[in-house]
Amino acid sequence: MHDDLSARLRHLLAGMAPDHGDRLPPERELARQLGCSRETLRKWLAVLEREGEIWRHVGQGTFRGTRPPHLPVRDAILVDGATPPDVMRARLLLEPKVAAEAARRAAAPDIALLRDRVAAGRAARDRAACEQADDRFHQAIAGIARNPILIGFLSYLSGARRRAAWQREWDRTYRRIGADEFRTIHSAQHDCIVDAIAAGDASGAEIAMATHLETIDKAMSGGGA
Repeated sequence: MHDDLSARLRHLLAGMAPDHGDRLPPERELARQLGCSRETLRKWLAVLEREGEIWRHVGQGTFRGTRPPHLPVRDAILVDGATPPDVMRARLLLEPKVAAEAARRAAAPDIALLRDRVAAGRAARDRAACEQADDRFHQAIAGIARNPILIGFLSYLSGARRRAAWQREWDRTYRRIGADEFRTIHSAQHDCIVDAIAAGDASGAEIAMATHLETIDKAMSGGGA
C-alpha cells in the first residue's frame, strides 16, 4: 500500500511539476488525487524532501528540486513569479555591462574556457542541451568579471531560466526556430562576444552581448532571429 502510494505520488509530480523550480499543486489537491489524507501525504512529502526531490516553505508552497542554496526563500518566490519578458529585460540591462567588465579582467585561461563553452553550444543536439550550454556560457562570463555581486545576479537570473514559465517559452521558441538557429547564429554571436573579451574591448563586448540578447528577445517574442 505504502509503496503504491509512493509510486503514484512520484508519477503525479512528474506530470504536474516536471522541471526544477516548478511549484507543486496545494496539498489538498494532491491528497484528493491520491485518495489519501493530508497527514499521510505530508509524511511522503517529507521523504521526498529528504531525497532532494522537493523543497517546502510554510505559506509559500512546495517546489520541485532542492532549495536554491544561493537564494533566500523570499527571493526564490520572486523568481518564481518572473515572466519571460521580465527575465529578458533584466538580462538586457545587466549582462552587457557584465561582458564589458569581463573584457577588462579576462586572462588567457578565461578565453580558453569561453571558447570551450561556445563549442559546447555548437555541439548541442536538443533543446535541453542548447539551454544548458547557453546558460553555462553566460555564467562563465559573470565568473570572469570576478565580482561576487555580479556572479550572484547572474546566478539569480539563471534560476529564473530554470522556472517553468521560461522553459515553456524557450521550448516554443526552440520548436519554432529549430536547433540549427541556436547552433549557428547564436553560437556565432557568442564567438563575437568572446572575440571582444579576448581583445580587452569592453565597449565591443558590451555591444556584442546586447546584440545577442536582443536576438534572443526577438526570437522569443515571435519575431525570429
